[in-house]
Amino acid sequence: MSLDPVRLLDVDPLLDDPKTRIVVCCGAGGVGKTTTAAALGLRAAERGRKVVVLTIDPARRLAQSMGIDALDNTPRRVKGVDDSANGELHAMMLDMKRTFDEIVEAHADPERAAAILNNPFYQSLSAGFAGTQEYMAMEKLGQLRARDEWDLIVVDTPPSRSALDFLDAPKRLGSFLDGRLIRLLTAPAKLGGRAGMKFLNVGMSMMTGTLGKLLGGQLLKDVQTFVAAMDTTFGGFRTRADATYKLLQAPGTAFLVVAAPERDALREAAYFVERLAAEDMPLAGLVLNRVHSSGAAQLSAERALAAAENLAEARIVDQEGGKAGLRNSPDTYGSSESPDSAVPEAPAPDAGSPAADRIDAEGAGTARTVDHLTAGLLRLHAERMRLLFREQRTRDRFTSLHPEVAVAEVAALPGDVHDLAGLRDIGDRLAAGA
Repeated sequence: MSLDPVRLLDVDPLLDDPKTRIVVCCGAGGVGKTTTAAALGLRAAERGRKVVVLTIDPARRLAQSMGIDALDNTPRRVKGVDDSANGELHAMMLDMKRTFDEIVEAHADPERAAAILNNPFYQSLSAGFAGTQEYMAMEKLGQLRARDEWDLIVVDTPPSRSALDFLDAPKRLGSFLDGRLIRLLTAPAKLGGRAGMKFLNVGMSMMTGTLGKLLGGQLLKDVQTFVAAMDTTFGGFRTRADATYKLLQAPGTAFLVVAAPERDALREAAYFVERLAAEDMPLAGLVLNRVHSSGAAQLSAERALAAAENLAEARIVDQEGGKAGLRNSPDTYGSSESPDSAVPEAPAPDAGSPAADRIDAEGAGTARTVDHLTAGLLRLHAERMRLLFREQRTRDRFTSLHPEVAVAEVAALPGDVHDLAGLRDIGDRLAAGA
């Protein structure tokens, strides 16, 4: 049983096209986005392109599979890549706080940057504010693309509870940093001197009193100090977010939605497909990971279970007859002859004799073992066929709703990917999935 989609996704032309500069792998958590991104990066590098893979995976599986002790905010060259086609592979893992620090350092003088970096509110914001990770991923993507050092950037998007967070969070954080509350809090610093203090003490007394009760006086003071130091830096956040958003919409960017052949994962993939279409973002296709198959698909689950039941019932009958033969055989309890007496080679026992019964019982025991194993294998096959049927039905439902989406299947591996050889195998399977 295999998927026969309306359109087939061929990843090699996509990776080989020099006009393709950014590939974004997105989808629900736990569907293999990180492995897919790494496999695509390795395949593109070994086909002659200079590639950097940006991952936001906290499990650090990418570093392990590429033989790197640790990844950080700086691209690192991956060794062991076949460079016969003059390609290169670099990898990095987003350091959310470090990326935020770099933005501050790049847009503020050293004294003001130090004040911002040491501010308690900034430290909390840069380390875990909602949407910061997604925003910083886009910031880092914009930085990498601006350097124009790599032919291809492969992005492994942040794991999100909702597929829409990746597109929404940068705008949310940019709106917060450029929003009315921030502008209001920065107003006293911009007015300066007595005018600023008068504005703060009179115009903001009601608001700061309320916020002080809700947030605590020290936190409010930290926020005001933070925004006062950031007054010249805020303007760039939304501008850069908008620029990166347009970069994602531009020719040369390709989105690959990654999913598993499961209902929830494909439902999330469908949301992503619809959202990308609504935002006019270029969707290259769907990568369907961990697809199961069988070399005996012509044997249905029903026929396999029926055969297993027939074997089990026959085994029970044989068992009763064999035990009866063993109980009735006098040779079961040994011979009365002396052990030292010479025993000539005996002819084959006559049919119906006790010796013949014993041989038949031993043969029946071997047959029972074979039947038992065969029945177990048939039941396992039935379970596999039921799994294939569920996957087929789920995939068909997705393709019927989105026939315009090109699909590539990646056959399930027997184990996890731990090295470059495993990533190559994934890449080969991804290319074969077309």
